[in-house]
Amino acid sequence: MRNKRRVMKLWIWCVIVQTCGAATAAAEAKPSVIRIGFPGVGVGNRPVSSNTALATAQLRGFYEEEFKADGIQIRWSFLRGAGPAVNELYANGLLDFAHLGDLPSVIGRSSGLRYRLLAASSVRNNIYVSVPADSNIQSVRDLRGKRIAVTKGTATHLAGVKILERFGLKEQDVKLINMEQNPAQLALVTRDIDAALGGSDYLRLRDQGATRLIFTTRGEDPALTSNSSIMGSEDFIQKYPETTTRVLKVMLKAAKWLAETQPAQIFQLWTKSGSTFAAFREDWQGDDVKYRTSPLLDPYIAARYRYQITEAKRLKLLRDNVDFERWVEPTFLNRAIEELGLVGYWLPRGIDGKPAQSAKTAQASPQTGHDTTAL
Repeated sequence: MRNKRRVMKLWIWCVIVQTCGAATAAAEAKPSVIRIGFPGVGVGNRPVSSNTALATAQLRGFYEEEFKADGIQIRWSFLRGAGPAVNELYANGLLDFAHLGDLPSVIGRSSGLRYRLLAASSVRNNIYVSVPADSNIQSVRDLRGKRIAVTKGTATHLAGVKILERFGLKEQDVKLINMEQNPAQLALVTRDIDAALGGSDYLRLRDQGATRLIFTTRGEDPALTSNSSIMGSEDFIQKYPETTTRVLKVMLKAAKWLAETQPAQIFQLWTKSGSTFAAFREDWQGDDVKYRTSPLLDPYIAARYRYQITEAKRLKLLRDNVDFERWVEPTFLNRAIEELGLVGYWLPRGIDGKPAQSAKTAQASPQTGHDTTAL
């Protein structure tokens, strides 16, 4: 009888050891590489970006520093094909995380790409409409029948179509040419196109005397601007939840650095992308860096993405609907914020884009914010 009890105790002990060992092994499982994508390149195809916490983390080497002791490689992909190229890598299982604009991410989700929206990256990104310096085009209204360069399927594409509509034009009234930003800038200077839609780097061309701006969203209706967020592959975040939280913690570290650093120092760092200090200073004038780069999935983000989904469908840039609540995954962000002791550091933005007066709900609340009138 004693022998049976001993055997039973030994068996139970073995089961416990095996179970604990398996749990420990599972907890310690780590990827060999973390693959992060950006929709675009710097001037002259530099593998650098700007304007976001994720780009800042890359420039300052935060990710390499965080994962060096683990032997985890950080592999960056800067894609000239912008958002659609990011989606292509996701479709082929070649990305784990990415900074991605609103339209391409919505299109990707609608088409079945298995990624989740983990955190906000940047909001109210300005759009600029540029023409050759000696062009006789004076207004967006003058673009009827003209050749306009834009990378199709991007957040800039959606914003551009809305800008055209604001001036009484439809996409069919102009000749939209699918062109990446660097070639588009060259084509603008050589007058191979009549106009181009893009970001703040078009300020650099204007300052060089090569182009003029006929419209900017700065100081205009924020509904014409674009937004971007951080996407995480469902396969990766399910297999490596602890690593996913660490990835977001590094981004939060960069976002906090941006919030606490003088703009001049930030803009100087971002000039590594090839854009100029003057361009960044003008584009960000009057904006609070802390809240334009806030990672919170707050009511403002929820309202903006619902609005962009509705607009993309109305403008026939999206065929199927996207359920924002089923797409967003705030768990990792909230955990990262809590572990870093940053609860309340960023106040949630209301649907008007302004920080709330109370820090009680600083963590994500994507279930609210249906009104888009203040966007």
